[in-house]
Amino acid sequence: MTIGDVARDAGVSVATVSKVINGRYGVAVATSARVHEVIERLGYESSLVARSLRSTRTNVIGILVAEFEPFSTELLKGISDAVADTGYELLAYSAGGRPGADVGWEQRYLSRLSGTLIDGAILVTPTVVDPHPGIPVVAVDPHLGPEGPPTVDSDNLGGARLATSHLVGLGHRRIGFLGGREDLESSRLREEGYRAALAEAGIAVDPDLLRVGGYRSDTADLPAHELLTLPDAPTAVFAANDLTAIRTVEVARSLGLDVPGDVSVVGFDNVPESALCTPPLTTVEQPLRRMGAEALRLLLDLLAGGDRPHHVRLETTLVERASTAPPRR
Repeated sequence: MTIGDVARDAGVSVATVSKVINGRYGVAVATSARVHEVIERLGYESSLVARSLRSTRTNVIGILVAEFEPFSTELLKGISDAVADTGYELLAYSAGGRPGADVGWEQRYLSRLSGTLIDGAILVTPTVVDPHPGIPVVAVDPHLGPEGPPTVDSDNLGGARLATSHLVGLGHRRIGFLGGREDLESSRLREEGYRAALAEAGIAVDPDLLRVGGYRSDTADLPAHELLTLPDAPTAVFAANDLTAIRTVEVARSLGLDVPGDVSVVGFDNVPESALCTPPLTTVEQPLRRMGAEALRLLLDLLAGGDRPHHVRLETTLVERASTAPPRR
């Protein structure tokens, strides 16, 4: 459907339709109403590129992710809820990359979309961000932490301490840690929180109980199996995100272990899948939808020339479910 189709159906010129679409003067009220009726009936939408060429703005915000998975999907839901009544639309974009395999993906995504398709961007877990990308940018949980553009994240260190302290409080002393991706600041902070909670309890960190799960189910399979089949296996495992925690529960079941009877498991994120697995997963909640909403508000302030805090960090809380219990041994 083109602007020419609208003009022919309404019996007016293309220039008149353009004036109506862009709210310019010089069109009779009755003519404007007729053009709007035709636009509505035909479902006409002006091209984003054409709109940007006319006004240098598209009123579209890009959400750029390496891939769509539970973490980024929950963020997107929060952004979508918050964008209502702002006058902006959302464009969620991914080239289908796999996290950790493609450093610099966000730079290419920005170069493809900025200038003609989007006015600003929210980058989810970006690897690196050019401090001058050409458009306003907000980063959610960036690899290197709160450096460069404005950022939004949660209290990863405090949340990991909550998870580990919960297990200590139940009586566990041999607590395994299934870490995240080694290139992410959030992963480093979660391990730091794990170590800090053990130190506070007077428990020495056993290197044999540390593995890298990589934040993905497929990469967590082998390290979870290694932890649970140690000669002196842990009675509890803190996994650095829910996907790897759920995979740990599945591996335990395949080994004939009961969760939480033989081994307790705690995750991190509180994605919807954590409440649906068997047993429901005890986890640390990142307020993911609120993080998305805060990122949008921060970006809108940047677009409006306003002044907001450069970094927003939200609290984490422990959500106790059925995957943790006192140890039997």
